[in-house]
Amino acid sequence: IDKYLYAMRLSDETLIDIMARFRREMKNGLSRDFNPTATVKMLPTFVRSIPDGSEKGDFIALDLGGSYFRILRVKVSHEKKQTVQMESEIYNTPEDIMHGSGTRLFDHVAECLGDFMEKQQIKDKKLPVGFTFSFPCRQTKLDEGILITWTKRFKASGVEGADVVRLLNKAIKKRGDYDADIMAVVNDTVGTMMTCGFDDQRCEVGLIIGTGTNACYMEEMRHIDLVEGDEGRMCINTEWGAFGDDGSLEDIRTEFDREIDRGSLNPGKQLFEKMVSGMYMGELVRLILVKMAKEGLLFEGRITPELLTKGKFETKHVSAIEKSKEGLNKAKEILTRLGVEPSHEDCIAVQHVCTIVSFRSANLVAATLGAILNQLRDNKGVGRLRTTVGVDGSLYKMHPQYARRLHKTTRRLVPDSEVRFLLSESGSGKGAAMVTAVAYRLSEQHRLIDETLAEFKLTHEQLLQVKKRMRAEMEAGLKKKTHETAKVKMLPTFVRSTPDGTENGDFLALDLGGTNFRVLLVKIRSGKRRTVEMHNKIYAIPIEVMQGTGEELFDHIVTCISDFLDYMGIKGARLPLGFTFSFPCKQTSLDAGILLNWTKGFKATDCEGEDVVYLLREGIKRREEFDLDVVAVVNDTVGTMMTCAYEDPNCEIGLIVGTGSNACYMEEMRNIEMVDGEQGRMCVNTEWGAFGDNGCLDDIRTIYDKAVDDYSLNAGKQRYEKMISGMYLGEIVRNILIDFTKRGFLFRGQISETLKTRHIFETKFLSQIERGSWRVLLGSPEIIWVSVTPCASAERFFTIFTISIHPHFHLHFSFPCSERGSTAKVRGSATLADNAGPPSLAAIVSFHSFSRIMHQTVKDLAPNCDVTFLLSEDGSGKGAALITAVGCRLRDAEQ
Repeated sequence: IDKYLYAMRLSDETLIDIMARFRREMKNGLSRDFNPTATVKMLPTFVRSIPDGSEKGDFIALDLGGSYFRILRVKVSHEKKQTVQMESEIYNTPEDIMHGSGTRLFDHVAECLGDFMEKQQIKDKKLPVGFTFSFPCRQTKLDEGILITWTKRFKASGVEGADVVRLLNKAIKKRGDYDADIMAVVNDTVGTMMTCGFDDQRCEVGLIIGTGTNACYMEEMRHIDLVEGDEGRMCINTEWGAFGDDGSLEDIRTEFDREIDRGSLNPGKQLFEKMVSGMYMGELVRLILVKMAKEGLLFEGRITPELLTKGKFETKHVSAIEKSKEGLNKAKEILTRLGVEPSHEDCIAVQHVCTIVSFRSANLVAATLGAILNQLRDNKGVGRLRTTVGVDGSLYKMHPQYARRLHKTTRRLVPDSEVRFLLSESGSGKGAAMVTAVAYRLSEQHRLIDETLAEFKLTHEQLLQVKKRMRAEMEAGLKKKTHETAKVKMLPTFVRSTPDGTENGDFLALDLGGTNFRVLLVKIRSGKRRTVEMHNKIYAIPIEVMQGTGEELFDHIVTCISDFLDYMGIKGARLPLGFTFSFPCKQTSLDAGILLNWTKGFKATDCEGEDVVYLLREGIKRREEFDLDVVAVVNDTVGTMMTCAYEDPNCEIGLIVGTGSNACYMEEMRNIEMVDGEQGRMCVNTEWGAFGDNGCLDDIRTIYDKAVDDYSLNAGKQRYEKMISGMYLGEIVRNILIDFTKRGFLFRGQISETLKTRHIFETKFLSQIERGSWRVLLGSPEIIWVSVTPCASAERFFTIFTISIHPHFHLHFSFPCSERGSTAKVRGSATLADNAGPPSLAAIVSFHSFSRIMHQTVKDLAPNCDVTFLLSEDGSGKGAALITAVGCRLRDAEQ
């Protein structure tokens, strides 16, 4: 017999080869280019999450996939722990309905559902329904299933190519005696995974080995070409029954497999299924027995009409014969019923044939399952995979040896995977209810999340209102009478001109505005070929210096300058110096700036109310090593404008959106009441970070903005900056995450200690999430606060970030509050642009950190202004050197 059935005995080498072939087929099915011709269709199911334990509610599940049709009522409740109560009814699906019209089939389903609801006394309720439909369907959403092809003896006409949810809804509507909300259509394999996923949250594979065979698993969205989006995961229904339909298994198919296929309802299709599933196993054994009997190898050559009758030897007979103790007696009993009068040797031989056929089935399933496990391991980038496979199906459950053989071969083929096989006790119907429960939970969560985040989505009318308020605040800051009480200070900078191209010489520039401090040597050459050569060094400013005494801070700055002068070998020269000082200063001249208040985490004592140029000069004197000609103190925003104006003389607005946010622009002298003179223009530093400190933005500030403000170093100040700038966006998100976790939307309601740490969620994480590298982020030691199963949490975590994102929001952040930030930032810009003069003004705005949404919003809010955005490549340090150069030029001219 071993020799006779040699082709059915598959070596490990062959199985590993089949595993590789199936992996290729999976890849083809996932690819947009190859899917149309792929035999393994890898259908997206739009099931994006397994149960997380927080589901609750009352659900109906329909389970149609064989000759019986099952309806369940599943109640998921939370008292002390999550419990599931199930009541079910089984209805027959007669052969004439399976082979009749689609209308008759769905009328039958609707009639059975009506009967069930009446028995349950719930006809007056509209309960969420999950529909397990165990046939290959193409889906574009969870509540839709376009039947690709019937399998498993079903042949109802007019259904292939149609949406089964629509057909069922039509049948229910036609009856008119009850209503149902079909939220999800799922494959039985997906139902199995979800049923087991309820008990074991590691479960990410569903496997059916029964009448038919199939598998599903959780695939990374980035590999699923057929569905938009790269983030999170989605369950893929492989439809692996069709593996080999393109001829890729011809070398292992036997004459018996070909005969089975020829006599089937769907010749040439589902070839893998015909080699392994319960529907065909008994028939395979019968065909082998017939051939062996004809050749005189069995039953002394006796062939009876029963043995020749298709379907007379069933898969349940294979299971019975393979039982270890009573198997031979069962064989005698079954073969006697077929009229062949078997000898003891015949019974042993038949048992051996059954073993070879069922063992081949288990081996082939292990090979294809092994390919899925390898895919999961590679997706996760781990050396050893730990996962659970949820299994259902009569062959797996009833055959005495099948499960053990499958487990053993799988572990041999994928030794680097630790696989737990979990039997689905409640069938796939409960799984359909769980899919529906998850969908219901997610839709409810999405509704609440949308509701919460709606405050970050500002309407056009709101933006126009804020623009109007900003204009009023600007006017208050420019007027002598209201300047003292104005929150938007509109500080004169005494920068009266942008570069004209004649600037020449070597200049030093200092750039202080965050945790890093930069010293630059800028060599500007005029003439036909204007050039700017820059050398710079970056120095850290420790937190204890930022928040120590003023003397310590300026001594640290002077030490850094000294090191730079040594580094460049220019300590002897007395160079002109421009000081970019990115904090609100009231200037009385170009080289005098009184610090109004610290921002951005700085708190050095004895500086507020003092001239920072004087403090710098005093620090240089204390050092007694070098001397410098401090020509100008400038804000980083002004530096940015000057840098860009050197490239394009039309530039007259500077805009910074980084750690902090601010803007400056060239204002007409006649409007600046704080400075004498009516002629010409002067750059005004708006210090718009304090916009709203008088309460004028309270209607658009959220509870999260208020929480961030309350716990900041300067509560009640710089409110606008706290709504939009990089220093605070991550903190706003952290507060939202904590709130959503408390409300059970994230991380199963578990707030880790790390997440409670202020500023742990940095703004750079938002950039990483927007760029799609959030998996790396979740694995990084910087953010180990994700304290639950990473895959499930990550999906929900990312869902929060993807809700309400403006489709054009391009670069920096992916959270609605940052979209709010982008639109908010441009309110001021639009106001500045409007202010600049006649319609269709061509203004060039320089900037550091922006996205497309801002450009569009400027267009919308200032439609009469033609604005170009120019990125400042060299930062505000170069701008400080240019202001110094312009200052030197004007000083020389005066002299």
